[in-house]
Amino acid sequence: MEVSIILAAGEGTRMKSEVSKPLHTLLNKPMIDYIVEASCEAGVDKNIIIAGEKNRGVLEDNFKTKDMEFRTQKVGEGIPYGTGYAVSLAMDEIKDEDIVLILTSDIPIIQGDTLRGFLDFHKNNKNVATVLTALIDDPTGYGRIIKDEEDNLIKIVEHKDCNKEELLINEFNSGIIVINGLELKDGISRLDTNNTQGELYLTDVFGILREDGKKISTYLIDDVEEVYGINSKLQLSVAEEVLRRRINEKHMINGVILENPSNIFIEKGVKIGKDTRISSGAKIIGNTVIGEGCVITGDTFITNSIIEDEVLIKSSYIEDSHMKKGSNIGPYSHLRPKSVLGEEVHIGNFVEVKNANIGEKTKAGHLAYIGDADLGKDINIGCGAIFVNYDGKNKFRSTIKDGGFIGSNANIVAPVVIEEEGYVAAGSTITKDVEKGALAIERAKQKNIEGWLEKKKKRDWE
Repeated sequence: MEVSIILAAGEGTRMKSEVSKPLHTLLNKPMIDYIVEASCEAGVDKNIIIAGEKNRGVLEDNFKTKDMEFRTQKVGEGIPYGTGYAVSLAMDEIKDEDIVLILTSDIPIIQGDTLRGFLDFHKNNKNVATVLTALIDDPTGYGRIIKDEEDNLIKIVEHKDCNKEELLINEFNSGIIVINGLELKDGISRLDTNNTQGELYLTDVFGILREDGKKISTYLIDDVEEVYGINSKLQLSVAEEVLRRRINEKHMINGVILENPSNIFIEKGVKIGKDTRISSGAKIIGNTVIGEGCVITGDTFITNSIIEDEVLIKSSYIEDSHMKKGSNIGPYSHLRPKSVLGEEVHIGNFVEVKNANIGEKTKAGHLAYIGDADLGKDINIGCGAIFVNYDGKNKFRSTIKDGGFIGSNANIVAPVVIEEEGYVAAGSTITKDVEKGALAIERAKQKNIEGWLEKKKKRDWE
């Protein structure tokens, strides 16, 4: 079995934050999510997260829909420190025949394909342990890779323990390791704190295995960005830019047109069809699927929504909704959850739709609220029309059937039904059903007061 151990006990001290480091977000997702996804994409059978006392509950909540194992890394007097101690907490889950992949939660850019190649290299070369490494111009802060003349790993030396010659080495330990279960358990049991930090270093396991004559290799990757570690908000922003570029490049390769891609935010997992054009400032997240030939402009935000082919969206906010083929929205419109727009529906500027179904070719041009309603085909919703759906305690739905016409500044007080081709006069407040083809008017009688202005002027002078 292939098992991952993910070290995620960081409390955010170096990030200068109250938020646990693994839970800092990249492209709207906690960075530990990227580690778990990469592990799963690599085909690992079981994931074990080593959490801190303060962040375990939050981490468990974050992964409540996934099958994960958790262990708590405690701190305090008499409790060891270091990565070796953290890994030791998972030993009850490790069998001798297991292949163990050790990951850290602050390297979110690593990809599943890279981890799969790493695991296969380890097994194909019959190694006892393998370390994933990369080359970097300035390896300050990283553990150095020390090899013999035959390019086999001798040991890993942490930066603070390096001598002058070792500091010059630019091949560094990424913190990602594959090791056989039997040797991991043996090595962990033999660790000591004989180092400048007085901690149990996981990397000391390699020196122990080397002394036992075991075969240890390194796996050098070409793309150093994949093992970019995060210890500050600045590094977090750099990592996000890498992820953004990687995601956007894939969409463009697949036929999506991104104008100024460095200023377009697309979360991993979003699906977009070919020939769709997205302009600068758009943010698209969640389980969103966008069809072919769409145009998305301005500072549009879309989450957890289905956008079918040839849809036009102008500077609008769309959440948990469905826009069918050829519909259009905006600018400055809002689709709240459970909104469904039929084909060729037009929702114009400053129109809000919530929990409503709107039929084919229906139009609401501007300044309207359509909530908890079912609208048929070819309906016109006038400027300022409001669907009044809440009585202070309960919500109700209204229905407008095909061909209806709602005049400007009308109030539709639910629950009412307006039958086919029913009309509502501008300024009316409708509380009763409207029959087919009828015109509903509900207004006070207009009264003009003659001579009012002269009377007003006279009062003002007195």
